[in-house]
Amino acid sequence: MNAALLRREGGLSLRLYGAAARLSFRRQFAYPAATFWGLLTNLFFGALRVAVLLALFGLKPQVAGFTPADAVTYTGLTQAFLAAFSLFGWYDLMRTVHRGEVVTELLRPHSFLGFWMAQDAGRAAAQFLLRGVTILALYAALWGLTWPEGASGWLLTVLSAGLAWACGFAFRFLVNGAAFWSPDAVGIGRFAWALMGLACGFLMPLAFFPAWFQTLLAWTPFPSMMNSTVEVWLGHVSGAAALRVLGVQAAWTVVLLGLAQFVLARGLRRLEVAGG
Repeated sequence: MNAALLRREGGLSLRLYGAAARLSFRRQFAYPAATFWGLLTNLFFGALRVAVLLALFGLKPQVAGFTPADAVTYTGLTQAFLAAFSLFGWYDLMRTVHRGEVVTELLRPHSFLGFWMAQDAGRAAAQFLLRGVTILALYAALWGLTWPEGASGWLLTVLSAGLAWACGFAFRFLVNGAAFWSPDAVGIGRFAWALMGLACGFLMPLAFFPAWFQTLLAWTPFPSMMNSTVEVWLGHVSGAAALRVLGVQAAWTVVLLGLAQFVLARGLRRLEVAGG
């Protein structure tokens, strides 16, 4: 009887998270004008980034293992994942804490962290469909792209992209947890997003940085949030090496989700809303 009850509750939870993801996915289609202008902005700054990176090559056929085609593809990928991975910041949880809306969500019979993760999964999927796919198609038409090799290359890339989102979400949730301690956690968030943008490989391929800095970053979760996916897509890591990269991404995701759950539990102990 207990096992049957647990299975039933598990099924209800999965349906709840699925519904949350679907609603969040649909919500992204409610503002087509904002999506259009955001897409144009992405493409404009993407073109500037392409020009800067190609200027670094000059007449060189390769820089730090990157060809000019790789550099263009890297720029297209990072611009395509920009909105889906919320690389310029994510303050949704902070706002619910500061406004007191978090109390209503805590009364619902589900995992708070799991529910937020499901919502962000729907948002990320919609943003990649609306902006990411379009950006990649435009890059392919304007400059040409390097594509993953074969079915295994695509499979590894998709898995890596999913883990990059999950790892990034866990970090973003962890940073938003500062709202339980600080009434002005936005400043902490801005610092965190700037650090993430540099260390995950969005601003510049990590291969372009000095060896000592790459070694330092290898001990952090940030490369797993973007750079790993780029390397898998470009084929800079493949086979067993690619599987090890995915393993590192999965490990960091588990660690950060565990830390996020810990911070949430500690934060809820000191939560006060309207003096309560």
